[in-house]
Amino acid sequence: MPIVLLIILSVLVAPSAVALEVEFSGVIAAEGRIFPNDGRFPGQHGHNGSLYVKPELYMEWDDGDQSFLFVPFARLDQGDSNRTHVDIRELSYIKASDVWELRLGIRKVFWGVAESNHLVDIINQTDLVENIDTEDKLGQPMINLALIRDWGTVDLFVLPGFRERTFTGKSGRFRFPTRVDTSEEDFGSAAKNKHVDYAIRYSHYFGDYDVGLYHFYGHSREPRFRQQRTNSNELVLGPVYDLIHQTGLDAQATKGNWLLKLEGLRREGQGNTYYATVGGFEYTFVGIFDTAMDVGVIGEYHFDERGEAALSPFNHDVFVGGRLAFNDVPDTQILGGVVSDLNGNGHFLNVEASRRIGEYWKIEAEARMFIDVDPLDIFSGFDRDDYIQLELGRYF
Repeated sequence: MPIVLLIILSVLVAPSAVALEVEFSGVIAAEGRIFPNDGRFPGQHGHNGSLYVKPELYMEWDDGDQSFLFVPFARLDQGDSNRTHVDIRELSYIKASDVWELRLGIRKVFWGVAESNHLVDIINQTDLVENIDTEDKLGQPMINLALIRDWGTVDLFVLPGFRERTFTGKSGRFRFPTRVDTSEEDFGSAAKNKHVDYAIRYSHYFGDYDVGLYHFYGHSREPRFRQQRTNSNELVLGPVYDLIHQTGLDAQATKGNWLLKLEGLRREGQGNTYYATVGGFEYTFVGIFDTAMDVGVIGEYHFDERGEAALSPFNHDVFVGGRLAFNDVPDTQILGGVVSDLNGNGHFLNVEASRRIGEYWKIEAEARMFIDVDPLDIFSGFDRDDYIQLELGRYF
């Protein structure tokens, strides 16, 4: 698909070369992680460093009605060979009109409104070696036609080619007690990762309410796991990507200083049909203590009908957190909170902060802590993986 895309692009650009606008930007960054505890499993690395680069090429012509975006990504990691990887996050062509947009190539599409877990986000696969917060995504090949009307936007997706989830290597942190072996993966379709997935989504705003509703058919981005023996008789977990039907809803209401949020889904094909939801609020105190600073208070509840059999840790949990925006020139921000399992399986503490330094630099800090994790929980292998991360990025 990328070769075809570039051929189409060259044909379309040629007549409008004079009006072509080109922007080149990106970031190169160094990241360091400090792990106070030794790993739970033999061979896991300690303190760790890595480098990554993410350039971005954007081209626009035909008075902005046509554009092209290319965003590659590469990371070199000191301690985990699985985390050293290269991906194309975006390689897409867009043709726009007043009533439709056609988007071709490799893209990232985000759905959802909740802060602590993006329950309904399903188009892109999670790049789990990047960060355990599941916010980093692999690029997904797609054909996306958006029909834009006064009564809302309808997005049609054809998704050829499935991306398998990335997992930590044997020497990396954030491992399950039994190692995940991606060579032992399985699929619900005989076409395996060549299966074509489909999705349709309707989105619109109604006064203070923003609403999205979709249906997806294809391989689940969230695998279940099956225990298997390798040729060397090692017991491993093999990812299984089932064919599913998933219907999802995301809605947000803006009421003064309040943001009210809801995500919900119904999934069929991955065991018994089940429902899951996350809902909550964010309230912002503007200009506290007669300063420019804003403080947001966040509360969310997670429910998954599968209970403790869920593939996600968010099955009966509460998130309580806050956001501090200094609203200063360096754009200083702090976000933090705690996820508590109401079944008594533990707590997860997370703090993130960022600040620009001058015109081209940015420093980011991150701290994560696992507290009182149940030894029988599938995530018990993380309980010694508390860390503090510092990242310094040079933007261009």
